[in-house]
Parts: sequence; structure tokens; C-alpha cells
Amino acid sequence: MAITREQMARRASQELKDGFYVNLGIGIPTMVADFIPSHLEVILQSENGLLGIGPSPTPDEVDPDLINAGKQTITAIQGSCYFSSADSFAMIRGGHIDLSILGAMQVDVEGNLANWMIPGKMVKGMGGAMDLVAAAKRVVVVMDHASKSGEPKILNQCSLPLTGKRCVNRIITDLCVIDVSKEGHLELVELAPGVSREEVQSKTEPKLLFSSPKIMSDI
Repeated sequence: MAITREQMARRASQELKDGFYVNLGIGIPTMVADFIPSHLEVILQSENGLLGIGPSPTPDEVDPDLINAGKQTITAIQGSCYFSSADSFAMIRGGHIDLSILGAMQVDVEGNLANWMIPGKMVKGMGGAMDLVAAAKRVVVVMDHASKSGEPKILNQCSLPLTGKRCVNRIITDLCVIDVSKEGHLELVELAPGVSREEVQSKTEPKLLFSSPKIMSDI
């Protein structure tokens, strides 16, 4: 049985480590801010110039002037700081982001990522994803395993314009967790509760490698 968006975000929060500087992409990744383990000190960075994002605001905490790169209202933790977008991208391009958690439209067997546009559809801009996947030390994608029409989103080769080449390290979906190897293989390492290896493979275009995938826990 597929897990919910909240459970996907909670599973993605398990990728965090103490002392990490992390950038969260638009969509499900932004929800990770609500599930940071209390024993970890993790600093969230946003491309529009904020270091120290907190959990989602309650209705009483909403400040329309305090937003992330996706225009969502956010909170700021004690000690947070604000700066220009130029300084923000200097942090990213300087290799200071330990982990980037992004959404995706397509990922392929080589770890290529497509998440910024669909040809023929209006797009506001490429945002910071291209810089993040090129410079972050680790890239984790969080997305639905298949499209709304049931088509695989994990492919032999991306058909949409690429955001980055060979940049994805791990894929977390509503069905499973898949690691991308340097050799260009996809390894099934975790399954959502009630989901079989056969179901995952039937919704994945490339052949998956697996030995004994674990069942997702603490979600």
C-alpha cells in the first residue's frame, strides 16, 4: 500500500544528520521541515535568502513576508539570518549544502534528473535546482513513483529536459526507497509496508537490483 505525502516526508527526514546544512525543494520536500528529529541540529537554507527555516507556521504564526523559494509561508528558528539571493547562491555554488532534497518529474537509471519544465507548458523559471544538484554533496529525490495516469517516473532515460546529469543519489517514493549506484544501476533498498518487490518493478521502467530490501520504519 502506497504511503502518504506526510509519510514520504517523514522518511526523507531520516536522511538528515547532525550538523547538516540542507536545502528543501518545492512540494513534498518542504514538509521535511516538520519532521526534523529533536535530537538533531539541522540548518535549512532557502535560495531566496534565509538560513534557519523552522517548521510550518500555525495559523497564528503566518507572516506573508516570511516565505521560502516556493512562495510558501514559513517560520524562522532562533538565530536565523537573512541575506541576498546572490549570497544564497554563493553558499550553494561554494559547496556548503550537505544535502538537497528535491521533487522530480522524472529520474533515470543513471541518476539524471528532470524536474524543472515540461515543453509547451509555461514555467516561471528554472529556480535553484540546477545549482543545487550540481553543487550539493548529496541529492535525494522525493516523489510519487508513477504519474497520475500510472506511467513510470523512474525511467531508462529521461524524456524531459534535464535539470542535472548523474546527480541523484537516492529516490524516495510512495512505494519504496531506491539507491542510484555510480555504475548506473538502481538498487531497491526499502519497501513501503504492504508493497511487494513485484509491484515496484511493474511500475519502474529499468530493471531493479535487490537482495533483501527492508521495510520502511518510523514513518
